[in-house]
Amino acid sequence: MQFLFRYANPHNFMRLSGAVLPFTAIGAALALTAGLYFVFSVPPDYQQGTTVKILFIHVPAAIMAMVAYSSIAVCSLLSLVWRHPLSDTAARAAAPLGAMFTAMGLITGALWGKPMWGAYWVWDARLTSFLLLLFIYLGYMALWNAIEDEIKAARAAAILALVGAVNIPIIKFSVEWWNTLHQGETITTGKLAAVYVPALLTMMLAYFLLFLSLWTIGIRTAIVERRARNLMKGASQ
Repeated sequence: MQFLFRYANPHNFMRLSGAVLPFTAIGAALALTAGLYFVFSVPPDYQQGTTVKILFIHVPAAIMAMVAYSSIAVCSLLSLVWRHPLSDTAARAAAPLGAMFTAMGLITGALWGKPMWGAYWVWDARLTSFLLLLFIYLGYMALWNAIEDEIKAARAAAILALVGAVNIPIIKFSVEWWNTLHQGETITTGKLAAVYVPALLTMMLAYFLLFLSLWTIGIRTAIVERRARNLMKGASQ
């Protein structure tokens, strides 16, 4: 907790993030390049054929959509309970990225579902709760823009984020709680063929580093914009 508050100061955060960002960005580029190489190199699945390659784009996107929202929820908790100065900025910066990953998950899932299930969409528990996540993201971003007072907007958005966090365990455990078409866990259970593991893990690392890099850039941009507004406000007085 002390570490979090040490870099709550925008100046300290800018210094730390400026040093770390090149490494995460280069790491994301290298991991994505390696991941795509693995994806194009893996053999077709005996049941899914070449359609299995879509899952290497879909699964990391779905995971990162939930990671991004979990990050928003944690930042919102820090804001409401401990009044962390940068938490609202961090939460707001993560929302568009989470929405992007959620949309990617839905689109790639539909492209995989058509040849496998015979339909782009079914009202499956996992799919429906994941679609709800996209709506929560959109509602969260809309709430930020709907309230002019930034302090009130931050508080309202933080409350919404914490309420919406209930959906994350529903997405995660929906395949266990209900009878669904969506397949269950394959990585930790050993059901994923060993030949596909390197490709999937590399793509997951690439998505995580990409999210971390873009999130950091978003927070840094918000800090710079806030400084610029304060300078303009001071100059006009």
